Parts: sequence; structure tokens; C-alpha cells
Amino acid sequence: MRFCRFNDHRLGVVRDALVHDVTAVLDGLPPLRWPTPQGDHFFNHFESLRPRMQTLADALPGVPVSSVRLLSPVANPGKIVAAPVNYQLHLDESRADKAINFGNQVKTISDYGVFLKAASSMIGAGQAVVADWPERRIDHEIELALVVGKKGFRIAEDQALAHVAGYMIGLDMTIRGTEDRSFRKSLDTFTVFGPHVVTADEISDPNRLDFELQVNQQTRQKANTGQLIWNVQKLISYASQAYTLYPGDIIMTGTPEGVGPVLPGDTMHAWIDQIGEMTVAVRGSHSAD
Repeated sequence: MRFCRFNDHRLGVVRDALVHDVTAVLDGLPPLRWPTPQGDHFFNHFESLRPRMQTLADALPGVPVSSVRLLSPVANPGKIVAAPVNYQLHLDESRADKAINFGNQVKTISDYGVFLKAASSMIGAGQAVVADWPERRIDHEIELALVVGKKGFRIAEDQALAHVAGYMIGLDMTIRGTEDRSFRKSLDTFTVFGPHVVTADEISDPNRLDFELQVNQQTRQKANTGQLIWNVQKLISYASQAYTLYPGDIIMTGTPEGVGPVLPGDTMHAWIDQIGEMTVAVRGSHSAD
């Protein structure tokens, strides 16, 4: 199954190039009162909602995906966990390029571990990345992102994929500088997810996916998740050694070589095999999104 969030927080099942509005299933979510439970409310109950989503999608006509405004498929992640320098060639380019490392020694993911990004930085494919720090270089980074579907703590690697609800394309936008990663990668609009979630049962091996990012129709990044230094299972297991993972939490797996700057007016086109593609605009100022 593929599902998205669109327009005024509608829920859609995506089939071919059509989105079927199944928002009515959300009436089946239990009511909330403060303090709300840990985890994204939808993903806490996704498995019980899924059959009804499929039934409604069968019964309702679809509209072209191109006619709707795509939001992040996950609305309220408890945390966004990200992996630094998790491809060898990106590690190499980070060590060689002073515009990336600012004179600092770039270490390995084994040294850094993982880091957290602010949920407030999250947008969807139908929104725009804002590059409004003209004195600083702002780079694109394409990544495979996964959504946690089952709560877990200190998960064994051989059990890790059982905790995944699905996969998305992620863009980890980065402002270059000397500040901590969690600051430079958490600016508003700097975390893009989409175009939809592909449920885990449709991806036989997340460690064997080709992907590519183009800027203004020119390829910048192109790789395969088989080149990950820490694969998907190890990332899930490692993150869960420190954090309890809850449904709706997101893990970004890292970016390959080819990172580079974007400017207002640029267009980024991202594609991951078996997941899909999305086109994201870059603009120079914030609006009332």
C-alpha cells in the first residue's frame, strides 16, 4: 500500500497516478486527551485502519496525484533520527571539501552515532524548501527514510525490519557551518518527506534500492542503499539502544556523495526505486504554509 497526506490534511491511498481520499477512516481513531500517548496517533493505529483504507480506496474514485498538494506523510513524529556520513564516498568528499568540513576533521558514523532533527523542520513534496540565508551555503542530501510502525527498545538487528511501517524519500537539507548538526539540519523546511509512504511489505530489501537526485535536471547524487556503511537494520538497532522507538518515529539513513548547494529558484527532483519520485522547489522566503 501507498498512502499520503495532502491538501488540508487529507489522507489518501495512492494507486498508479491517482490518489483516493480515505480521510473518513480517521473517524475510527480513538479520541485523544492530554497528555497524548507517545507516537503519531495515526501510526499507533495504522494496522487496524489499513483494511478500511483499502476498502474505501476500492470504492472511491481517485484524482491525479499531480492535482493535489502533498504534505509530509507523517504528521507528528515523536523524533526524527538521522545518520551522519553513512556512505564511504560522502565521507571522503566531506573530508576533502573545506566548504563542507570548515577545517574540522570529519569522523565516521561509528564515531558520531546518530543525531536528532527537529520535527518542526518537516515539510512535504508539495511545499518548498526555503533558502533564506544568502551568506551561507545550503546543500541538498537525498536519503532513504523509514517510518517506525511498532514500539521497540534495544531491538536486535535480526528483528529490526519487523518494526518498520514503511519507507519514504527524504531530503536532509543542510546549512554549512561550524554549528552542531542538529542546528544546521533543523531549520524550518529543511526536512522533506514524500511523496508517500510505501508499506514495508512492498519493499523486499531496503538495502538494495537505487536512488538519484537532480537539481535543475542535472544529476547531483546517484547511488544504491547497498553502499550504506551501517545498513537499515543496524541503524534501527543502534538508535533503539538509546531511544525507545515509537510508531511514527522516522529514521533517515544518510546521504551519498554529490552533495551540493541549492539556491532560490532551483528545483530538486528525487527518485528512489520501488518508492517513487517527487519534485521540490527551493524559494527565498517563507510564506504562510
